[in-house]
Amino acid sequence: MNDVRPRRARPLPPGPPAPCAEVWYAAYGSNMQARRLAHYIAGGRPAGASRTYPGCRDRMLPGRTLPILLPGLLYFAFESATWTGGSAFYDPARDGDMPARAYLLTAQQFADIAAQEMYRAPGADLDLTRVLATGRDQFGQGRYETLICAGTIDAVPVLTFTAPWPLTHADLNPPSPAYLTTLATGLTEAHHWSPTQSATYLATRPGATPHWTPETALRAIHEATGT
Repeated sequence: MNDVRPRRARPLPPGPPAPCAEVWYAAYGSNMQARRLAHYIAGGRPAGASRTYPGCRDRMLPGRTLPILLPGLLYFAFESATWTGGSAFYDPARDGDMPARAYLLTAQQFADIAAQEMYRAPGADLDLTRVLATGRDQFGQGRYETLICAGTIDAVPVLTFTAPWPLTHADLNPPSPAYLTTLATGLTEAHHWSPTQSATYLATRPGATPHWTPETALRAIHEATGT
């Protein structure tokens, strides 16, 4: 079942965190597109990507997704080995709301997806104790090796991953047309945004501007999707 109204996470409850069998994985980049996330779960190479993913131990696709708003800001930085151009990152300390898509997964699936984003082999569970207690944990210095817990939705923790550094320390770099189009498709799937709304949002994120404008981003989306 897919909900249509964006949700916000509630603050983490006080006290020691309880073990969790399920989590919401909050995707804010290309994994907002459901068929791309499916390659992280079932394995394979997404269209437009240069990397083949091994997939999760549990290959069951999520039974529920939510459009959500996370506090913070999306930006583009560094060079993606998969897409070329900048990758999407999340700075939870910045003002604003960042649209994302939450997938209900097992904690094991989330660990395997995180491992693939960290360029590690899936197969080991993550210790979520610290991130569920404090909202943040760091497993390494890599670009997606910092876990963030934004709170809970329906008593299930909302987890994502990003870089350990803030926006002010990032090497900003604009996204490629293929990557930008994939994010726009995900925003349409999750939040029912129009191509114009997606293009305006993405083109005005740090790293995308001034290389992209709403007009050039919309043109790229139309050319890629044939609309």
